[in-house]
Amino acid sequence: MGQIKKLLPDEMPREKLLELGAKSLSNSELLAILIGSGTKDLNAVELCRHILSDSQNDLDVLARKTVKDLMQFKGIGEAKAITIVSALEIARRRKTNLISQVNNIIRSSKEAYDLLHDIFMDLPHEEFWILCLNQRNEVIKRCEISKGGLNFTVVDPKIIYRLALEQRACSIILAHNHPSGNTLPSEADEKLTKRLVDSGKMLDIKVLDHIIYTNNGYYSFGDECKL
Repeated sequence: MGQIKKLLPDEMPREKLLELGAKSLSNSELLAILIGSGTKDLNAVELCRHILSDSQNDLDVLARKTVKDLMQFKGIGEAKAITIVSALEIARRRKTNLISQVNNIIRSSKEAYDLLHDIFMDLPHEEFWILCLNQRNEVIKRCEISKGGLNFTVVDPKIIYRLALEQRACSIILAHNHPSGNTLPSEADEKLTKRLVDSGKMLDIKVLDHIIYTNNGYYSFGDECKL
């Protein structure tokens, strides 16, 4: 047993999991169990430390890597890359399932943010969506408006309000993501928000909020009194 404990921290993550439980393992040790083996120069845990270091030791950053991205690391072939991507996708879906259990009545910007996780989490490009709500602030439907590049997406107010009218929405919440992780709105974001708020007034459809989503937080135009 003494020999196992000596090796547990680095070379025997499976044994460490069995003896001490999964929570005792570092992220690199858990990933090492997935890939099984390392290279001639690095054991599996050391290789996974290198992979995580390249992602700023942030699993959300790692989750945005593709199979091809991961195969750039020596010792990571297609099968190992697929295993890592699959495991992180399962983790994302588990988080999404927990979030989806919340009530779909929107009472705060945080509740709106939570309902957007499965749409925006880990996206490498910008997308724009709206939440259509009834008189009780229940979400009737989530509608995709547009997809764009890394830093912008084109938004047509006519499409937004056509969809809102089709759903007989009394109000809407605007939402788009910033893949960069920066929650602050751009000048273009502020101009678009004002334009959409003004258009909604003409149709008697209130814009309750505009959420800028990132994996680690959000910006609410409503909370900042900018509607």
